[in-house]
Amino acid sequence: MPSIDQVAARAGVSTATVSRALRGRSGVSPSTRDRVLAIADAMGYVASSSAAGLATGRNMAIGVLVPVVHRWFFASAIEGVDRQLRARDYDLDLYSLGGHGTNRDRVFHRSMLRKRIDGLVVLCMALTDDELTALHALEQPVIVVGGPVEGCRHISIDDRAAVRDATNHLIGLGHERIVHLAGGGSFGIEFSVPRLRAAGFGDAMEAAGLGAGPEATVFGDYTADSAKATVARVLDRAPGTRPTGIVASSDEMAFGALLAAAEAGLRVPEDLSVIGIDDHEFAGVFGLTTIRQDPVAAGERAAALLLGELEGDGRVPAAQPGPEAHELVIRRSTGPAPMLTAATSGARVQPA
Repeated sequence: MPSIDQVAARAGVSTATVSRALRGRSGVSPSTRDRVLAIADAMGYVASSSAAGLATGRNMAIGVLVPVVHRWFFASAIEGVDRQLRARDYDLDLYSLGGHGTNRDRVFHRSMLRKRIDGLVVLCMALTDDELTALHALEQPVIVVGGPVEGCRHISIDDRAAVRDATNHLIGLGHERIVHLAGGGSFGIEFSVPRLRAAGFGDAMEAAGLGAGPEATVFGDYTADSAKATVARVLDRAPGTRPTGIVASSDEMAFGALLAAAEAGLRVPEDLSVIGIDDHEFAGVFGLTTIRQDPVAAGERAAALLLGELEGDGRVPAAQPGPEAHELVIRRSTGPAPMLTAATSGARVQPA
C-alpha cells in the first residue's frame, strides 16, 4: 500500500496538506483538495491514524474507561462515543476494569499511557486525586458520562430530579408506603449517581410529608438478581407495613422487583407498583413505567465536546454543559395505591 509521503510527492504538496485534505480540514484550497483526493484514490491510499496525526500532532485516539463492558448503560454510551469518533476518523481505545476496582492502577496508569490517547471519556465512576493529577499532567481533556466528578465536565441527566419525578409519580397515584431500591458500591467503584438518586427520593417523600426512614431504602446493586432477592425480603413484611410502591434506581433492578412480586403472588400494579430509571431496551417488554434517559445520545455529546476541545484553539475554557433530558414514560407497572377507592382509581393514567 502506498504511503502518505508517496501521495504527497505525487501531488506536489506536504504530508500535512495531504492529511488535511483527506480529513476535510481547513487550510486547503478546493482545487488542491480535489487533486489530492483523486491521486490518493488512484493510488489506493488509505489514511492511517498515525499519518493523520502528522497534521495535528495528535494520536487520533480517544480512550473510554468503563467499570465493565456488558451492562446496558455502558454499552449504549460506548456506542454513542464510537459514532462520533468514526465520523471524525478517530480510534476508540477501550479500557475496562472488568468489574474489579483493583485493576485501576494497571489500566489507568500503564495501559492508557502506553497507548497514547488524546483524551478520555469516563463512564460512571469517580477519579482519584492521583488519577486526575496524572491526566492533567498529560494535558488531556477528560469528560465523564453519568454523574458529576469534581474537576471534570460531565454529561448526565439530573439524577436527583429524575428520582424525585419517579417518586412523585407514585405519590400522585396515592402511594404512601414507598421503598427506594437503590444502587451503589457496584464493582467496588464509587460514583455520585447513587447518592444523588437517594437524595431525590428523600426530597419527594419529605415534600409529601411521608416517612423516609432506614426501612424505606434497600439496595439492589444495579442488577436484576440482587434486586430480586432484596425485594423478596421486603415483600415478606407484614401486609400493613409492606410497600405498595417501589422506586428502582435502574430498570434492571426494577425487572428484579417485578420478578420478586410475581413469585410472591402479588399483582402489578393492583398490589404493587414499580417504576424504574433508564428506559432500558427491555422496559417495554416488561411493561415497566420508567424515567427515560438516552445513554447513546449522552455518549455522542460527550465525544463531540471532547473532540471540539481537541480541535479548537484552546483559548476558551470548556464550560460544564447542561443536563441531558429525562422524561416519565407510563406503562402498565404503575397504578393507584391499593387503598384507593374504585371511584378514585378510575382516574389513573392509561399505560403507554
